[in-house]
Amino acid sequence: MPLAATWLMMAAEGPFLAAVIARLADPTIGLAAYGVSMALAVLVEAPVLMLMSAATALVENAEAYRRLRNFANALNAFATASLLFVVIPPINDALFLGVLALPDAVADQAYGALWLFLPWPAAIGARRFLQGIMIGAGRTRLVAYGTVVRLLAMASAAIVFGPVLELPGAWVGAASLSTGVVAEAIAARIMAHRSIRELLMGERGEPDAPTISYPEIVSFYYPLLLTSLLGLAVGPMVTFFMGRSVAPVESLAVFPVVHSLLFIFRALGLSFQDASIALLGRRREGFAELSRFAWQMGLTITGVLAAIAFTPLADVWYGTVSGLSAELAAYTTIPTRVVVLLPLLGVWLSLERAVLMRNRRTRPITLATASEVLTIAVLFAVLAWGVGLVGVTAAFIGLAFGKTASTLYLIPATRRALRDGPPE
Repeated sequence: MPLAATWLMMAAEGPFLAAVIARLADPTIGLAAYGVSMALAVLVEAPVLMLMSAATALVENAEAYRRLRNFANALNAFATASLLFVVIPPINDALFLGVLALPDAVADQAYGALWLFLPWPAAIGARRFLQGIMIGAGRTRLVAYGTVVRLLAMASAAIVFGPVLELPGAWVGAASLSTGVVAEAIAARIMAHRSIRELLMGERGEPDAPTISYPEIVSFYYPLLLTSLLGLAVGPMVTFFMGRSVAPVESLAVFPVVHSLLFIFRALGLSFQDASIALLGRRREGFAELSRFAWQMGLTITGVLAAIAFTPLADVWYGTVSGLSAELAAYTTIPTRVVVLLPLLGVWLSLERAVLMRNRRTRPITLATASEVLTIAVLFAVLAWGVGLVGVTAAFIGLAFGKTASTLYLIPATRRALRDGPPE
């Protein structure tokens, strides 16, 4: 429950910031620029995204902690350098104006937002590593407390940067998110102190746990890094596609709003991955109960999303809560309805990944994500450029079928992992 609360609180960031930006000057430009800059910032953080799961699965003694900590610091430095590379003016112009073909107004706001995202990747990496340590120690409530700190800092910054200072909408979103994650990283370091001390003093850990070397860490993490890169590349990819489809500006503006609503329901499935790693047991003794819980939770949250997507509650959410104009809200109906099964698929995908990570078999996870990205790209090309669907509609149809392909792909690998014993 604390991990679910953590992800739900993080999921609230998107709708909150979208609602703030929608109420500032030039909301369509602001939302579009925020969506573009956010997609790139999330792509840059890909190398550090799986550090929480890696720490939960691998840190079983003091030596494993030290080695994974050093590995995490190197990834944080690399991710920050990658973002600095993207904001070099000639490279940024080639990306925004050339590859993505953004309108000048959108490109200008998105460029400024990327500078404000600069603290984002390292702060995300540091706090995810520390959160994995706390999850492994069973102190999941501390993870949730850290997210409360993040939300309070983010919301306070949004009020100051938006209504008070009246900065451009995309800048408000980027500065607020960066403020929140830096505050959370500081809080995580303070709260993880006891768990780290227990590891270093030998008070916690498994004596029979296999020792892990740097090459083994790389072998375990490299497929997860590729998984993150592939998965997070979806955002920039569909941004590129939508910029060249029917209703490009409207699609770019609506995409982050619909995605924020979807993320609220997917958040529970995402939180289930690390919980499953911690509760599965070295000999998979917890799988039966976890699978029953997965069905119950997945069907419940999918039902709630369907109740919104197919009723007037959708108008309330997009028009009143998110603050979209009637013109923009009209683009949300079909995209919201085609993704109602994604929460259920996300829960099962998290459980499959947990089983494979506990067995230290991460390569199938990468291949599953590759099948997802390929499905999205092919369907978008067919539906948007072939059939002529609105860009945001084609994007979410692709997302729905892509996640289905990924979940189905992992079924055989998960069954094999359940039959085998724990890693030696």
